[in-house]
Amino acid sequence: MPPSEAVDIRHGNLADLDAEGAFIIICRYASPDVLTWLDANADRLSGVGLFLDDDIPAVVTGRDASLRYRLVLCFRALWPLRRLSRHLDIVWASTPHLASTLQLEDVQVLPPAPPERLWRPRSNKYGSLEPISDRVVIAYHATGVHLEEHRFLRPIIEEILEKRPQVDFEVFADERAEPLWRNLQRVTIRRPLPWQEYVEDAENRSIDILLVPLAPSRVNDSRAPTKRIDVSRYGAAGLFSEGQVFGSPITGGEVKVRNMRDDWLCALLHLIEQKHLRVAAAAATHRAVAEMSDCVARNDVFQSTFALYRTDVFGVGQR
Repeated sequence: MPPSEAVDIRHGNLADLDAEGAFIIICRYASPDVLTWLDANADRLSGVGLFLDDDIPAVVTGRDASLRYRLVLCFRALWPLRRLSRHLDIVWASTPHLASTLQLEDVQVLPPAPPERLWRPRSNKYGSLEPISDRVVIAYHATGVHLEEHRFLRPIIEEILEKRPQVDFEVFADERAEPLWRNLQRVTIRRPLPWQEYVEDAENRSIDILLVPLAPSRVNDSRAPTKRIDVSRYGAAGLFSEGQVFGSPITGGEVKVRNMRDDWLCALLHLIEQKHLRVAAAAATHRAVAEMSDCVARNDVFQSTFALYRTDVFGVGQR
């Protein structure tokens, strides 16, 4: 990568950016300050790109996200598009399906390529089959747009906790999902964390089984398989929904099941009772994320872009 500079659009100082010959990458949102800066410096820039990793119109028109969040997305992501589009030279999307929804002539796919520090677990707990503890920790870490998945998991986890007293369950739930998990024994309810705190959360602990359900929806169809990164960072065995995002059960060695209650219940019981299955599943996800970190596809896209513009890169955006 050429020299670059990142600015957080929520509170960064755009005035310090040198616009002369810069290529600007907008990550998801263009704030009013960014748009004003682009308008004022358009003649000095070599180019502007936009990176998208969510089907934002589908989130806005769907029902899983809170009304407040959907209004925020309208203001941050949709309303600025007409003004931003005058400046755009290239658009990147995180998946082919998302690219197909954008209805633009030329959208390049820029798949996830996480640096090793974000996914390699600190703990080596799966290096041995010797039990470290009789307890088995199952977790579901979700943001506020996965209410349907909370509803799907709740009766499954209730039955698991009744049948397996050695199991503890942890869930990240916002104010809408939290009531679903109240009054269950051995359940820890946590509020979703800011990104950096969430990364640090895995530094001193591990999780045995991390649940990754995806309900059928327009939003989920466009997702990249980035939840694998969290599974690997916690050293966990992932239990995934089979489908477009994570693939079929016969590929990759991970545990992937249909979105059927009995299928998830059966798969969870097997993972709880047989540690060698958890070891194998964790190793499979570890391999999958390591392959994601191979930046061949990503570098091809960037090299073709910057061979065209031959300029420094200045990233303006927020994660």
